[in-house]
Amino acid sequence: MIIAILDDGGNLMYLQRADGTQIGSIEVAVEKARSAVKFKRPTKAFEDAVVGGRQAILKLPGALPVEGGVPLMIDGVMLGAIGVSGATSAQDGQCAAAGLKAFEKFGK
Repeated sequence: MIIAILDDGGNLMYLQRADGTQIGSIEVAVEKARSAVKFKRPTKAFEDAVVGGRQAILKLPGALPVEGGVPLMIDGVMLGAIGVSGATSAQDGQCAAAGLKAFEKFGK
């Protein structure tokens, strides 16, 4: 599994790669986080839209429609995002959600 943390400008601040995780997931994790920063929403929102038939989402520059990217916000202010890749999309989303929960606990 890869965990990428980006700042509010979409710049990589931290990356962790578990042993044995495919290197292709590095870029995917970063792009999931970057998509969450750019659009201020979880990438699952894009995935759900595509599954629901909204194919126009696929033309949005930088919108990666795969679960696992979540924005990091406090009081409506974008601070960055978490992107996770390396397992199934649902598992990536669960890990990103756990990171978000820890972030929110720390931010209070």
